[in-house]
Order: sequence, then C-alpha cells, then structure tokens
Amino acid sequence: MRAVLTRVSEASVRVGDEIVGAIGVGFLVLLGVAVDDDESDARTIAEKILGLRIWNDEHGKMNRDIRQSGGAVLLISQFTLLGDARRGKRPSFIAAAPGERALALYERVGALLESHSLRVAYGRFGATMAVASVNDGPVTILLDSRRLF
Repeated sequence: MRAVLTRVSEASVRVGDEIVGAIGVGFLVLLGVAVDDDESDARTIAEKILGLRIWNDEHGKMNRDIRQSGGAVLLISQFTLLGDARRGKRPSFIAAAPGERALALYERVGALLESHSLRVAYGRFGATMAVASVNDGPVTILLDSRRLF
C-alpha cells in the first residue's frame, strides 16, 4: 500500500459539481492499494498516518501528530500510485489491486483512522475527481506499507 500524505490547511474533492469531501487543517492522503496488500498493510498505513509528528509544537519543532493538531484526513483512492513507468512511456498498473479488493482496503484504512476518533472525509472510489488543497509548509511524506521507501 502506498500513500502520498500532504499536510494541508484545507482540502476538498469534487465529483462533477458536487463537493463530496472537505477538511480544514489535516492531511490530504492519496492512497494506492497493491494487488498483494491485506489487513496488515491497512494497519501499517493507518498507524503511520496517526503517528507522524509533522506539526510544530510550541518550540517550532515538528513534534505533534494529527490528533494533537486537531486535524482531519481527506482520504482519496488513487490506483495510479502503483503505476510502474520504468520501461516505455505508458505506465503499467498491473501492481494495483482490482476494484473490489482495493475498495475494501481503502475503506478499512478510513475505518481504522475513525476508530481513533479522527474525522475522515472521503473521495468517491472509482470516480473522476477534482482534488484541491492548500499545502501547509509544504510538508509531503511518501509512505509504503512494505517500507520500500
């Protein structure tokens, strides 16, 4: 499972003319589910999202996590994070999980975050979405449940 996590002062996602998810301060998380991901990958990513200390404390050091900052998460499914563009000019998405499996694990990550009293807003799985964000910092972190990077 891969995620691109960006600290934001606000973020939203639209499908057509409808805003389907929006947050103020928090994380915009683009999440890609791999074909061989399972419950342990969902837990690993959720724990990382919960535990990352990338908000400043009273001394200006990155020492606070998302709950301490009062933040929320906008969780967007993005299978293209599993794209492999090492060869040729067209990425291969063979490593991305098929729809039903990806949806289940995407929803599981959200449920795990919510179980820790974190507010989670969602994109619409499988839809063409317009994502808007105001990056804070900017601070952007790449996560991989298999610790490939």
